[in-house]
Amino acid sequence: MRSASKTVVLCAGARTPIGHFARGLADLPPAALMRLAVKAVLESARLDPAAVDGLLVGWVGQTFSAPNIARVVLLESGLPEKAQSLTVQNNCLSSLEAACEAARRILAGEGSLYIVGGTESMSRLPYTIEGSRAERCLRSLAAVREKWPTLWDDPAASIVDAMEEGLTDPVRKVGMAATAEICAQVYGIGRDEQDRYARESFRRTLAAWDRGFYASHVVPAVKDGKRLLEKDEYPRLREELPAKPRLFAKAPPLFDSTAYPFKRFFDDYGGFMGGLAYAPDRSRATVTPFNSCGRSDGASALIVAEAGRARELGLTILAELLSWGYVGNDPAFMGVSPALAAPLALERAGVSFAQLDRIELHEPFAATVLSIFKLGRDKYGCDWAAKDAAGALNPNGGSIALGHPLGATGTRLLLNLLYSLREDPGARLGMAAACAGGGTGGAVIVAKR
Repeated sequence: MRSASKTVVLCAGARTPIGHFARGLADLPPAALMRLAVKAVLESARLDPAAVDGLLVGWVGQTFSAPNIARVVLLESGLPEKAQSLTVQNNCLSSLEAACEAARRILAGEGSLYIVGGTESMSRLPYTIEGSRAERCLRSLAAVREKWPTLWDDPAASIVDAMEEGLTDPVRKVGMAATAEICAQVYGIGRDEQDRYARESFRRTLAAWDRGFYASHVVPAVKDGKRLLEKDEYPRLREELPAKPRLFAKAPPLFDSTAYPFKRFFDDYGGFMGGLAYAPDRSRATVTPFNSCGRSDGASALIVAEAGRARELGLTILAELLSWGYVGNDPAFMGVSPALAAPLALERAGVSFAQLDRIELHEPFAATVLSIFKLGRDKYGCDWAAKDAAGALNPNGGSIALGHPLGATGTRLLLNLLYSLREDPGARLGMAAACAGGGTGGAVIVAKR
């Protein structure tokens, strides 16, 4: 293989509104959501589909409803039959990884222009029956129907909620919300601090919608000519939260109830917390539904191209892709992984953290974001909290308020970053960073063009 020095740029992007779980977008399958995003990108960029060398799509909840969803969407969107297609599964980093994969292919000379993005319908994640088809009860669909009344108790079969299974790390046996509580206890992040951060995420999100920021790249979700959703759904459902902070205090903690007292959390997960012991007088559960991101549906997309090709086609170049970095860590602490990935991406770009004008950081939980602030400062010298206080980190809100359609969030972060940089004439350098289940962090560095 031969590779030559090339400049990779990011051009027009678009996304659907983010629908809250089982609400506004629940009727749209993942492929339909992705088609909407691809169509919007082609239209906003006035791009001839024939110019596209490939479609790379992140999708976490992969099912056989659309095997290699990138290929399905490519064919249904009128992109060239000969074009490359790839479906990416790197959990919450999937569409960020898709953008980097497009850059790798451009640098390797495989193509010069890609549409990348991600899609997710958590509302349509399936319930599954697991087991071997060698077992008589699972031999065929007819056998499943026949044995259905007794299948639930048959040791040969396991009926599973794919969403709950997917949100639990299979190695450490810890759910994503539990990883946030582990971080909160280890890094000393209190509930009040988390609630304040979450409140600000909602305030910034609603303010950004009200001043028209999201109109730059969010398109209505349409089915059969009917507009299903025009704006992100969850911020409006929780519109009262910024003005009524007392509502945050009313949200029940996820890991402290009569059925599951907080001491049991320490019994279950204390092994991850370095010997930290439960103390009845001071140990308090902190993670709640209101300081966590919502389960969501949506899709996002943008153009990754070689700079010369983008200019040749008359595309508006939003930024140059300078570098990226991915790194793994303990799955029980998956939420702090951006603190590890950011220095790697910054070093490769030749940029310091202090030089960043904008940062888009995924917010799965306020607890993990605030843990990144502590770990990033203490171990890597990156003052994330100062960027947040200056309004340079997630200035238009984040995943806690917007929602988190798993496969689409990486490109959603990039879109927020690109259009935020474009909005500020004095801003040039930016970073998008996210964690992913399994203990993986990713960060991308861009420079406005």
